[in-house]
Amino acid sequence: MEKVLELIKSKKLFEPGSVVGVGVSGGSDSMSLVHLLNSNKEDLDIDVVAINVDHCLREESAFDTAFVARFCRENHIRLFKFKVDCAQLAKTKKISIEAAAREGRYGVFDTLLKKGLVDKIATAHHISDQAETVLLHILRGSGLQGARGMSLVRDNYVRPFLYTEKYEINAYIYNNKIETVEDETNNDNRFQRNFIRNRVLPVIRQEWRNVDKTLASFASLCAEDDDYINKFALTDGIINDDLYVKIPLSYFNFSPSVVSRIVFKSLKMAGFQTDIEKKHINEILELYEKENGTRIDLPGGSKAIKEYEYIIITRQEKKTIVDEYKFKTGKTSIPNFGSIYIKKSVNLELKPNVHLVDTTKIPKNAVWRKRQEGDIITKFGGGTKKLKSFLNEKKVPARLRDSLPVLAVKNEVLVVASVDISDKVKIDDNTKSAYAIEYVID
Repeated sequence: MEKVLELIKSKKLFEPGSVVGVGVSGGSDSMSLVHLLNSNKEDLDIDVVAINVDHCLREESAFDTAFVARFCRENHIRLFKFKVDCAQLAKTKKISIEAAAREGRYGVFDTLLKKGLVDKIATAHHISDQAETVLLHILRGSGLQGARGMSLVRDNYVRPFLYTEKYEINAYIYNNKIETVEDETNNDNRFQRNFIRNRVLPVIRQEWRNVDKTLASFASLCAEDDDYINKFALTDGIINDDLYVKIPLSYFNFSPSVVSRIVFKSLKMAGFQTDIEKKHINEILELYEKENGTRIDLPGGSKAIKEYEYIIITRQEKKTIVDEYKFKTGKTSIPNFGSIYIKKSVNLELKPNVHLVDTTKIPKNAVWRKRQEGDIITKFGGGTKKLKSFLNEKKVPARLRDSLPVLAVKNEVLVVASVDISDKVKIDDNTKSAYAIEYVID
């Protein structure tokens, strides 16, 4: 393992004095990594802590955690232990067990990094893992982004074994008499990665003995090309909000290779970590040519929508208002929208984000509610219009319309919150006092 230590030093994978968290399952790969780093921590000038995540997918998983805990006690290594109910996570997020396990595991790692309990996370991925990843991504229809496989360094994550072959790890385990435990789910070929590892690659190796190295080398070449193209995939004009990511349509005039990377980066901004396939990128690219309001479904309940001058990517389900709220002064909180503040005022000066309506023109039975079929509104200057057409004119995005409260009497809309008011309630020369309506949107 001398070449691993040389790699760590030459690439400066760890800063002096840093705390390195090692993901440890009890298997041979992770056990060899935590042993190697802990045995050389003085030379590397690092502190080593182990991180064990029980995915709660097997009855024996508690035994694996106990095994890791015993090893850490005997070798004076600090241990963080966590449990993640991956089956429930998969069900809740409607993702595969594999994706849920990865998301749960990296969620733990990210939390430790954010809290400053570790400075780096080291994982034990090696050349064969890289070969599996590259092949899996290709079979899923990925482009260069997937074919490049895993990186040696990604943000605060490092993979010291990435250029190490499996036989070297096995030799290290044997020479240092390191005990390990085997996760029997690694033999469950219902999982895609296991199928690649246990069924596909062994057959390929019969004809191409060095396929692991070949695929890893291919990944390096793809990474070089991908990095070059990514230099042109600028994202300065993309709006990254808590609820959505907005890609300007002007970005879709670039070459397809650049646009696909802009879309990929946008999906990452929207929270996608896994399950991005080439077909999803292509579907979003095709939205550019579609009519306004066209939408497509993406994994995890997300949607992509063509909305005027943007392509919107959001994980949010459509918001709705389910109740009615009386018109009154003071604060009215409306779920999935925000708060409406109303006060009586004799100051008739118009202000940003505030609607002024004549106090004498608001009927006592007016209520805030969600929009309904058949709603109409009187435009400024007179003339009624269907609310749907009115909102189209105001360019209110379709995905937001059901979240906007309207002040209405029967089917007559007097105010559309944060958008506009009806001509019937506007202030005029005879107005003595007004209601000032202010909106604070969540």
